Amino acid sequence: MDTGTKIAAGLEEAFVIHGFAEPNVETLREAAGVSLRTLYKYTPSRDDMVLSALEYRHRRYMDHIFSDVPENGPVALGGIIDRIAGWMTQEAPQGCLFHAAVAAAPQDENLKELLSRHKTCVAERAAAVAGVEERSADILFIFEGLTQSWPLLGGASVESAHRLAKCLFIEANETLSSYA
Repeated sequence: MDTGTKIAAGLEEAFVIHGFAEPNVETLREAAGVSLRTLYKYTPSRDDMVLSALEYRHRRYMDHIFSDVPENGPVALGGIIDRIAGWMTQEAPQGCLFHAAVAAAPQDENLKELLSRHKTCVAERAAAVAGVEERSADILFIFEGLTQSWPLLGGASVESAHRLAKCLFIEANETLSSYA
């Protein structure tokens, strides 16, 4: 693992454990496992530290969700939903780290843009894999419902996401057959 990745991974872990407001620079430096000079070389400000951690998390999330997904419509989308549930169980039991970052700094336009880019990227990729590219907004809604309700509902949010995804395909098929 190169130094930049090591720093990003350590920062991600620190923000997951401590949130975005609590950890001081020494805590973040310790989590990154580098000297203060090296930390600031790679991430010159606290804002850069947050962005670096979230960019790293985005890459890990995309790998977790989309590695070896069967490219077969409803089966693919169901598999993605199950992988999101696995991520929530292991990596985000308290909810989405991207939303937490924006909540901690609601005026930060860079964080808002990163949140939007992350969520849009996930939804568009899932829609493409599932073969319903025109429904990426619906998929985004399903995924956001799953991740945002996870801390309250746990597995019940997964069941709801599966039901909504099924409705998406039923409606898509009805729309397609009405044009035939």
